[in-house]
Amino acid sequence: HRDREAAETDLRATDRLGKMTGATQKYAKQQKWSAKKSGPKGKAAEPSRFYPADDVKKPLAKKIVRNPTKLRASITPGTVLILLAGRFKGSRVIFLKQLESGLLLVSGPFAINGVPLRRVNQVYVIATSTKIDVSSVNVSKFNDEYFKREADKKSGDASEAEDKKPELPEHKVADQKTVDAALAKAIDSVDMLKGYLATKFTLTSGVYPHELKF
Repeated sequence: HRDREAAETDLRATDRLGKMTGATQKYAKQQKWSAKKSGPKGKAAEPSRFYPADDVKKPLAKKIVRNPTKLRASITPGTVLILLAGRFKGSRVIFLKQLESGLLLVSGPFAINGVPLRRVNQVYVIATSTKIDVSSVNVSKFNDEYFKREADKKSGDASEAEDKKPELPEHKVADQKTVDAALAKAIDSVDMLKGYLATKFTLTSGVYPHELKF
């Protein structure tokens, strides 16, 4: 009786293999052989009823192309901008040029309102109608690499490192003075512009920004 059941089982397995494709038959035989090999002695494990599909989808490689940031038409070299975020929020600055990263290079200048040479996103500025001539200001040496922070030197005492304030390199201090001197000549040629840059932009009660003309 047991021999008859075993023969019927083998016959059903043979029928299933006959209905499969060539690749599927090969995979099923391999699974059955590996199951017999890995199973306990004298007892063969049944092959799995599931097998992977012939076509396996692979994720496509995406090539990201970064287009240069388009500068707003209202922002041109020499335009006075109002900062809307950050440490110098509300300050008026002068736009010098756009860097490769798309950020704007601006300066207060530092001698007038304390805003040094820095990079800002054009999303967080308001362009005004005030503009000065900055053709005499040389800003060719300033790029994104110039504003990267230098690697912090590791100190043995952590408390001493926290107490020490980061000092600005001497060459950057000299660059700031050079730019301020060139901007000062252009600012002095416009009446009341120095006082305009020194004051911060604020809103009082009843003043709505969407009704203002900058």
